[in-house]
Amino acid sequence: MPKRVDHEERRRAIAEALWRIACARGLDGASLRDVAAEAGISLGQLQHYFSSKDEMLVFALKYLGGLAEQRIRTRLLGLAGPPSPRDVLRETVMEMLPLDDASRTGNLVQIAYFVRALHDERLRGHAKEGVPALRAFFADRVREGIARGEVSADRSPDAEAMLLIALTDGLTTHVLLEACGPEEAVSLLDAHLDRLFTA
Repeated sequence: MPKRVDHEERRRAIAEALWRIACARGLDGASLRDVAAEAGISLGQLQHYFSSKDEMLVFALKYLGGLAEQRIRTRLLGLAGPPSPRDVLRETVMEMLPLDDASRTGNLVQIAYFVRALHDERLRGHAKEGVPALRAFFADRVREGIARGEVSADRSPDAEAMLLIALTDGLTTHVLLEACGPEEAVSLLDAHLDRLFTA
């Protein structure tokens, strides 16, 4: 009897092979053949699931995003009691920062994608899609903080959300370059949130 293949599982395995290559050497020189070899399948099998490297990269990023969302939910469920707006912001950013192997891998894949997206308008459009959603999510948490009296009413939720995204991006870069250690990045994040949630 022929072996049944779980197509979604195979797509995830290919995405994970792509992540390993992205972490080891970046994606510029990586071909579909390289990814197939890393995944332990033939090029023809890989092309059955993905017709191009860009299609594969978009899938890999969406898969990474889903895993990150699961880890954020797990973090929030691990807190004592219902999470405050500050808790939600902190745990979300903690998952975005490259503080462990999983988040480091995610960041390296995103950077490889970002570099390709700079020169490809279609990919750039996809890359930009997530920013408004993240900004709105952060801004809503700041609004909740204002409503609860934890954040000063004169703060702009949209501006604070973008500042937090910029802080996260900057800390990510410096942690990956080892110009800033993970502990210092967490300390700076906490200091920023402490200043925001001081009403």
